[in-house]
Amino acid sequence: MVKVLAAVAREHHAPLRLESLQLDAPRESEILVRVVATGVCHTDIVVRDGMLPTPLPAVLGHEGAGIVEQVGSKVTKVAVGDHVVMSFNSCGQCPSCEDDAPSYCHEFFPRNFLADRPDGTSALRGDDGLVHSNFFGQSSFATHAVCHHANVVKVPKDAPLTLLGPLACGVQTGAGAVFDTLKVQAGQTIAVFGCGSVGLSAVMAAKVAGARQIIAVDTNDARLDFARSVGATLTINPANTPATNAILAETGYGVDHALDTTGIAAVIRNAVESLAPRGTCGMIGAAGPGAEVVLDEVHFLSGGRRLVGIVEGGSIPDQLIPKLIALNAEGRFPFERMVTFYPFADINTAISDSETGVCIKPVLLMPER
Repeated sequence: MVKVLAAVAREHHAPLRLESLQLDAPRESEILVRVVATGVCHTDIVVRDGMLPTPLPAVLGHEGAGIVEQVGSKVTKVAVGDHVVMSFNSCGQCPSCEDDAPSYCHEFFPRNFLADRPDGTSALRGDDGLVHSNFFGQSSFATHAVCHHANVVKVPKDAPLTLLGPLACGVQTGAGAVFDTLKVQAGQTIAVFGCGSVGLSAVMAAKVAGARQIIAVDTNDARLDFARSVGATLTINPANTPATNAILAETGYGVDHALDTTGIAAVIRNAVESLAPRGTCGMIGAAGPGAEVVLDEVHFLSGGRRLVGIVEGGSIPDQLIPKLIALNAEGRFPFERMVTFYPFADINTAISDSETGVCIKPVLLMPER
C-alpha cells in the first residue's frame, strides 16, 4: 500500500480537495505508476459537475504520464523504470477490441466512467472510507496511480515526460480523428468546428496529413489566431459570419471532411451542411444523454454524406501516441504550444482557467519526492 496525495471530487460543482489517501498495491494485471504530470480534460470537469454517472467521492484525471514503480505478476508490457502515458481503458476481449478498435470497446463506459475495477472494488481509501479509483483505468489526479496492461503506453525515455499526458485523451482525440477515422489525405479539405485542445490538435494533424485547405471555426478570436499559427488556412468566427455560408463560398461545393468538437446540435448541423457530396463529418463532442441532432434529410441523403461518432480519435493508443511523440520531436506537431503548466496544488485554478479559456490545455506537475 502506498500513501498518495490526491485531488478528491466529493461534491458536484465544488472544488477538488487535496487529501492524503492509501493506494493498494497493483494486482496481477495492474501497474503502479508514479505520476509526473497529468493533463486536465473537459471530461474531468463534466464528471465533477455530475453530468455523467461517475460515483463520488472519486479521484478523477485521465491524462497521466509517469514512471512505472511496480508491476503485477502477469504484466509483460512494461517494466519498473519505464516511462509511460496512461490512456483510456478497454476490456481486450469484446468484438471491438478483437478488431483493434479499443475506443469502441463494448465495456468502454463502465471501464472508464464508473471509477471502479470490473469487480466493483476500488484501490483508494481515505480516513472516512472508500474513494473511487480507476477513473479511465487510472485516476491520475494523484501522485501515484494504479493502471492496467490495456491502457498503459510505453514512451521513449528521452521524450519530455511532463508534456506527454495530454496525448492520452484530448490531443489523441483530435489528431486521431484526422489520422485514423477521417483518414484525411494530401490535397483534401477539412473544416474543424471548435478550437479547444481537441480541435487545435486536429488542425495540426490535418497540416501533417497535407490537407490543402484547413478551415478553423470558433467564436474566440484568440483561438482562431492560434489556429492560423499551427496550420489553419482560413478562420471563421460564426458570430460575425455564418460558418456554412463562408465555407461554401470559399470552397464552391463544401469540404471533404468536417469535425465537430463542440457537441452543440446546431453546430453539428452546420458542420454536416458544410460537406461536399460524399463528405464525412466526425462528431466528437456530445451535449449529454438524450441530446439529439437534426439534419436536413434531402441534403444529407442526396449527397451521400456521412456522420460518424468518434471516441478517442478511433485510435489505438499504442500506435498513435508514439507517432505523435515522433512528429513533435520533428517539429511537425507542436502541441506543446497549447500547454500551460500548473503545480498540482493549484489544480482548481487550472480547472477554472480551462473553463474560462485563460489557457488551452492545463497540465499539472506533481511535487518532487
